[in-house]
Amino acid sequence: MRFRLAVLILLLFSAEGSPLTAQDAPSYRIVGYFTAWAIYGRQYFVSDIPADKLTHINYAFANISEEGECLLGDEWADTQIAFEGDAADSPLLGSFNQLNRLKDAHPHLQTLISVGGWSWSARFSDAALTEESRRTFAASCVDFMKRYGFDGIDIDWEYPTGGGNTGNVERPADRDNFVLLLAELRAQLDALGEQDGRAYLLTIAASASERGYLPLDWSRIHPLLDWINVMTYDMSGGWSSRTGFNAPLYHSTGEGRTPPEGSSTDAALQGYLAQGVPPEKLVMGVPFYGRGWAGVPAANDGLHQPFTRLPDGTWEPGAFEYGDLAANYVGSAAYQRFWNETAQVPWLYNADEGIMISYDDPESLAIKAEYVRQNHLGGVMFWELSHDSADAALLNAIYETLSAPG
Repeated sequence: MRFRLAVLILLLFSAEGSPLTAQDAPSYRIVGYFTAWAIYGRQYFVSDIPADKLTHINYAFANISEEGECLLGDEWADTQIAFEGDAADSPLLGSFNQLNRLKDAHPHLQTLISVGGWSWSARFSDAALTEESRRTFAASCVDFMKRYGFDGIDIDWEYPTGGGNTGNVERPADRDNFVLLLAELRAQLDALGEQDGRAYLLTIAASASERGYLPLDWSRIHPLLDWINVMTYDMSGGWSSRTGFNAPLYHSTGEGRTPPEGSSTDAALQGYLAQGVPPEKLVMGVPFYGRGWAGVPAANDGLHQPFTRLPDGTWEPGAFEYGDLAANYVGSAAYQRFWNETAQVPWLYNADEGIMISYDDPESLAIKAEYVRQNHLGGVMFWELSHDSADAALLNAIYETLSAPG
């Protein structure tokens, strides 16, 4: 069972929920994304973040203007909404100001502005196209970072190898221009850091699929970066031909299984290592949400089966946030939990309604965090903070595992 038994014993004897101190801060990175839109329907705010369990927060997202410059993604949420305790004459309000206040209370914490994302990667190709456009983009992002109090920049170009959102500008030269864009960002961040007497961070969110990472020259890329957040999730979903696992640690086996439509966490991370990326620069991405399907026959308890439609999710069809799953699905009479010993992840199946849901829970995330330790990787990243349960069960599982002695 690989790490499963050891990890469960580790969690059983851990001081779950204990506050972080300088002595027991994890040596691994724990990177959580906070989304600008979390403050709306989800009513999740920066003040709700369990900052003592994190090392870094990536704020999602900054957009890219038609002129190829970093641009506020949601001006009101980012810089204008006033929260309790904000001074009326403060030059900066919104979640950005809240993040700066959070860092004041937790000096170990650092923040990065994440640029792009699935919806806002359309203009990366233009921004990376020429020496002038790269210089303009980098200067605007560095200015954005400094102006709003961030400690670094996270580039989330989906994807420099193509296959992103409909409407993205894509060019064959993108894969090479991507490297040049990162080099310009690194140069400008280092110049500012020398001026300020400190280091500024540069990271990326990177694809878990071979199509997404194999065409890139990692020997040139990884020296420019502090670390790489590998998005090892969304390996099955509504786009798949059958039900499967959203984020299996290893390839699954069983009745009806077809060749993996995405990958597995292990396969992706080992693929990056084979490209020469140092293990300490690889940060494993994990989802705080699941993927579901409806019209799923009962064979194999719904796993690796055809489906007819997507069920209603937490906020969108087929997507279930863990907080919702923990409160309304896991442990209910309607849904039975199953465990795949090969993939090392659970799933839920409702036989009456024919709904199958693949997700991660504290057990599977503790095992994944132990994989990070065993393979000497750089840490764990997750999407995203507002998806966790009210007691931060998923984050606690990651933190307790990565903070344990040994």
